[in-house]
Amino acid sequence: MKSVILRTASNYLLPLLLLFSVFILLRGHYNPGGGFVGGLIASIAFVLHAFANRLENTRKLLRYPPGALIPVGLAVSLLSGLAPVFAGLPFMTALWFSAPMPIIGLVGTPLFFDIGVYLVVIGITLTILFNISENIL
Repeated sequence: MKSVILRTASNYLLPLLLLFSVFILLRGHYNPGGGFVGGLIASIAFVLHAFANRLENTRKLLRYPPGALIPVGLAVSLLSGLAPVFAGLPFMTALWFSAPMPIIGLVGTPLFFDIGVYLVVIGITLTILFNISENIL
C-alpha cells in the first residue's frame, strides 16, 4: 500500500524539483551547477513521482519515452559545438549574444551545450532507472 502522504507530497514536489533543476542548469555558468547536476535533480523528481504514483502514471506524465531525450540532447550539444565552426572559429569556442537576458544573464553556446547535457542526463538516467524498476516490480 502506498502512503497517501508520499503521494500528495510528490505531486507538489515534482514541479518544485523541476524548477530547481532548471535553476541549477542556468546557475552553472557562473557558480557550481550546470546540465549534469540539473539533469540528475530532474531525474530524481520523476523517480520520486514514480515511487509514489506508480511507474505507469509517471510514464503517462512524461508522454514520450525518456530515451527520446538522448538524441535530442546530443544534437543540441553537437550543434552548440559546431556553431563556432560556421563562424570560422575552432570547434567548441564560446559564442555569446551581445546583450544579456533579464533573468538568465549572458546567453551563448555554453548554455546550449549545458541544455544538451541536461537532456541527455535525464534521458539516460530515467531509461536506466525505469528499466530496472520494471524488472524488479
